[in-house]
Amino acid sequence: MPALAHTVQAKFASQLIATQRYREQETAVIHREGLLPIARWLKSDAAMSFDFLMDISAVDYLKFGRTLSSAPTLKTPSPLPYYMTPKPTAETWQRGVSNDDYRFDVVYHLFSSRHAHRLRLRIPLTSADPVVDSLTGIWASANWYEREIWDMFGIRFTGHPNLRRILLYEEFQGHPLRKDYPINKRQPILKTPANAANSP
Repeated sequence: MPALAHTVQAKFASQLIATQRYREQETAVIHREGLLPIARWLKSDAAMSFDFLMDISAVDYLKFGRTLSSAPTLKTPSPLPYYMTPKPTAETWQRGVSNDDYRFDVVYHLFSSRHAHRLRLRIPLTSADPVVDSLTGIWASANWYEREIWDMFGIRFTGHPNLRRILLYEEFQGHPLRKDYPINKRQPILKTPANAANSP
């Protein structure tokens, strides 16, 4: 079992869904109710010291596994120099929850500058209630990451100080990184002082 994820599981057993090690990276899959206490502990505990929230991303599993390009078993090349032929190593990735029951994952990438170790947290969310707590009170860098996920995926973050679109305009309809977003959808044209002057 992954060392860091095992430590999280030992302390927060009731909040853990699964632990994983894939391509040398450790992941703890947790219930959304456990996010805040686990995140606080990961940052404040001396043995963990995750002082850097590197990124927050999201995944929509609506169509995952239904095409060859999203097959869960992939071939991973071994770490060889570019001039050598890598020997493929088969690794199997398991999400830990049902794609039908949990459409989304919110994924947190953490790094400790003191210990130089990394950990990924994954929070599965349903399509009916895609809501999770904001981490802006723990890592200030969560602010813009969470706004981007809201903008692109429509996942809400409870307690965020200013949860509004960051890449698209407020009147934009829908969330374009959702797998069911129509690629040919037309958006409303906004009336601004510049184009209003040119309109008939």
